[in-house]
Amino acid sequence: MSRRSLPASILALALACAFAPATWAGEGHDHGDAPAAVNANGPQRLPDGSVFLPKPAQRQIGLRTMAVEAAQLPRALELNGHIAMDPNAGGKVQALQAGRLEAGPRGLPSLGQAVRKGEVLAYVLPASDTLERANQTAQLAELRAAQGLAAKRLARLKELADSVPRKEIEAAESELASLAARSAAIAGGLGGREALVAPISGVIASARAVAGQVLDARELVFEVVDPTRLRVEALSFEAALAGDVATAYLPVGSDKLKLRFVGAGRSLREQALPLSFQLEDPKALAHLAIGQPVKVVVQTRSQLSGMAVPAASLVKNPANQTILWVKSAAERFEPRVVTAVPLDGATLAITRGLKAGDRVVTEGATLVNQVR
Repeated sequence: MSRRSLPASILALALACAFAPATWAGEGHDHGDAPAAVNANGPQRLPDGSVFLPKPAQRQIGLRTMAVEAAQLPRALELNGHIAMDPNAGGKVQALQAGRLEAGPRGLPSLGQAVRKGEVLAYVLPASDTLERANQTAQLAELRAAQGLAAKRLARLKELADSVPRKEIEAAESELASLAARSAAIAGGLGGREALVAPISGVIASARAVAGQVLDARELVFEVVDPTRLRVEALSFEAALAGDVATAYLPVGSDKLKLRFVGAGRSLREQALPLSFQLEDPKALAHLAIGQPVKVVVQTRSQLSGMAVPAASLVKNPANQTILWVKSAAERFEPRVVTAVPLDGATLAITRGLKAGDRVVTEGATLVNQVR
């Protein structure tokens, strides 16, 4: 090819590429930016924020709804509380004096072990310095020597009972008894030990005992409680609540335990008034521990207008607002922003955002809320 024909060939190739027909990839090989196809019959979030949920999907996730009704409900407050020991059904085991800890007849008790009132849990061997112990030992030796002499003198006087006045024999007997009692007291102090006994019948709630441990006076060693007689203490910043308590509940998971109001304190604790409650069902105390933080829902005698719904019905939307899902059609659910207040722990009172007759999702609300 000559040099003159080379530019003409390049120009012809460029024109052929410019006017060539468009070509497309085969089916399944197109990687364009087109969105994936959406299954119109599957669960999906609609443009207005509602959710389309077919009947098969509703049955699969176990969806349940209920119609709400307006009613007069008791005003309730949610208080912070904790599980406390009943002072008549619990006690502490402390050492009266410093010493070394020794195991009891059944060994050192472990957590959860059942004990009886008056049972010996451990012993405390009193601690004393060397000089004090030496003085007590010397005093005991002197008393025993004097006791021996007094016993011999009494024996001689009894042999001469016909010629010795009776009062001298009685004085010798009294002196011998006094020396014997003093010797026994000092000997008990040297070799005796303090018994730590259970104050009530119950179980060991806490144990801080190790064999050979050196204790200080008044140091706590064991705590014994009756697990069927625990109390619940809550703090209220409304002092008037003490005279307005109707009923109270202790939420435990999805369940609620009824409480009986025992009384209120007359001095503030942490700038709040302490309220004391007792569980009506002793069997429900098996899952609670002393010091465990809990929520107490107190219902007052005053009332408000609202609609009761289960606590599991409430969820949060992307804006962190509290919402309920309302069934507006057979397969359509709409979110409603609501205002809720506690009712009894397992149930909430909706005061704004619903109207009577609305069907609210009570089971499966979190799964509906996750549909995108």
